[in-house]
Amino acid sequence: RKAEAQKNWPRWTDQSLLKSFADPKELQGDEDPSLPSPRERRAARLSVYKNSRCRMETCFDFSRCQKHGFKVFTYPREKDQPLSESYSKILASIERSRYYTAKPEEACLFVLSIDTLDRDHLSGQYVRNVDEKIRGFPLWNGGRNHLIFNLYSGTWPNYTEDLGFDIGQAILAKASFYTESFRPGFDISIPLFSKDHPQRGGEKGWLYQDSIPPKKKYLLVFKGKRYLTGIGSGTRNALHHIHNGKDIISLTTCKHGKDWEKHKDTRCDRDNVDYEKFDYQELLHNSTFCIVPRGRRLGSFRFLEALQAACIPVLLSDGWELPFAEAIDWGKAAVMGNERLLLQIPSIVRCMHPERVLAFQQQTQFLWDAYFSSVDKIVHTTLEIIKDRLFLHRSRSRFLWNTLPGGLLALPEFSTHLRDFPFYYLQHGSSPSEKFTAFIRAVSPVGSPSQPILRLIQAISGSQYCAQILVLWSCKKPPPPSGKWPQTTVPLTIIQGRGKLSNRFFPYAAIQTDAVLSLDEHISLSTSEVDFAFVVWRSFPERIVGFLSQSHFWDPEQRRWGYTSKWTNELSIVLTAAAFYHRYYHSLFMEYLPVGLRELVDGLAACEDILMNVLVAAVTKLPPIKVTQQKQLKETVSQQADGQSSFQQQDCLNQLANWFGYMPLVSSQLRLDPVLFKDQVSVLRKKYPRLEK
Repeated sequence: RKAEAQKNWPRWTDQSLLKSFADPKELQGDEDPSLPSPRERRAARLSVYKNSRCRMETCFDFSRCQKHGFKVFTYPREKDQPLSESYSKILASIERSRYYTAKPEEACLFVLSIDTLDRDHLSGQYVRNVDEKIRGFPLWNGGRNHLIFNLYSGTWPNYTEDLGFDIGQAILAKASFYTESFRPGFDISIPLFSKDHPQRGGEKGWLYQDSIPPKKKYLLVFKGKRYLTGIGSGTRNALHHIHNGKDIISLTTCKHGKDWEKHKDTRCDRDNVDYEKFDYQELLHNSTFCIVPRGRRLGSFRFLEALQAACIPVLLSDGWELPFAEAIDWGKAAVMGNERLLLQIPSIVRCMHPERVLAFQQQTQFLWDAYFSSVDKIVHTTLEIIKDRLFLHRSRSRFLWNTLPGGLLALPEFSTHLRDFPFYYLQHGSSPSEKFTAFIRAVSPVGSPSQPILRLIQAISGSQYCAQILVLWSCKKPPPPSGKWPQTTVPLTIIQGRGKLSNRFFPYAAIQTDAVLSLDEHISLSTSEVDFAFVVWRSFPERIVGFLSQSHFWDPEQRRWGYTSKWTNELSIVLTAAAFYHRYYHSLFMEYLPVGLRELVDGLAACEDILMNVLVAAVTKLPPIKVTQQKQLKETVSQQADGQSSFQQQDCLNQLANWFGYMPLVSSQLRLDPVLFKDQVSVLRKKYPRLEK
């Protein structure tokens, strides 16, 4: 009886309900016969990736990177060789960066001038005979130390990984990368981006920093094409099952392509009508989650669109190696779905706690701004990941890649310890060092003892927080002997300058403290002012904190940025003629910014001040902080302003905005004063009474 019961189990008591389900034979024959089998896919992959076992240790020549560091050479353009708009942007991103070298003998990495982005041979941008062309390059060397970019591979109907040429031992930076084709630690998965993606700067995310988004109208949305046949059709054909018309909107249309009417099914007409009822941008703005299914290829433009919109991507693309997954923790910004378990998606997103949803939304905005908002950022992230592989002893941790301000702005050349950067004190419960280094730029010869620089040194040395005083001697005459300098209780060191304005931000080894007090020789400050400003800076170590403020504005008539030194309620620049900032910004100024930008600064008056403020604002997305100062200091600065320098400052500001692709400066109306400042109370109750004189 027991054997008989097992044989007949399970007993379906309600066979009438089972008639609506598919027959097992029907399920077995449901796959599109045009799709390749796993064996065929594997054979196609091996034909493309003949060096499928490549790793950095086996297919990359590290010795090329030892002498000149990480430098990238782009092949010279061929006159008769057309370039797509996207590939032109990629090459421009490299050539205007700090990585670029025009000398191939200095290069660690090589990038072809042949456009390899679109390898669909049905495309008008498909370049033929690539194999023959690259074999004729004397630097090709079987692809060793080369980087190849690709956005589209394969063609109808299978859309395989075939690029149409042998990449040899080259690193492949590719969109829509299959995990089974991806060579870990060697290749790089990049996002699919459109030809309209901005070269630099890029649009901001839709969720403002440190803000809580309102409750969205929709929970989960999708609006896009439905493929009736071929690869990728299975997932998109099933999306209508989760549409409820209320908080889950899933709309598809089969009205695309030349012969869609030949393949239209019974749902097409109804779907097309519903599809037109909703606006795609409105759905993006008003939904918490966005479905990102695979298309013909694994990746789609929708992925970056969802990131920018702070719409948490719900990925339905099995086998997709996510962009920059070697560095980015996508588990904190996206929901990983399974194409075969589509019906579970609504319950998965409904079960997410609101706090976790908010954290995901904020992370989408960080990732968008840090790595994806422009072609520059996509290319530079690709190069920095390769660079980290080459110099493992000073590579970034995943924490640096996934935390503000991001891996591109946390230079491992400066340090690999979090406590050395100005951004991570709060996360680790630590504080910056309790001392500062005064850094005075001297351009005039020292004569009488009453000169401003000598009085300044005496005032600074009287601060309880001063560790040392460095004088950057930029005068043509030699510095006076040690006996001519005032006697101080802290070490006083003279550093010989090189004449360039930007050298005041060189990362001098003599600067040992976290805080730098940058000063010009003509500045007049009291010890109390210095002490108070330093106390304020320790609460805001990632910002510039200083005494002299300026502001920028948009001039609609001239259609350019304006610059003013007038005393107004708004400020966006604090001059480094008297300001505290973290010493890390010296390294960022000299190592992050390309040489061309620093040369621009050296040719314009007071431009180095503006560039440092623009750089810090670009990193922190925050304004500088102004602290109170004596009236005497205001008068000194106002006397020095003239029309010629103001014109050069405006020119500098507009050239910097053009280079960054946007205006990074942030305006503020905040000024910090000591408690009881100018209040009618006893002087004995005030901590900094001398500030009021």
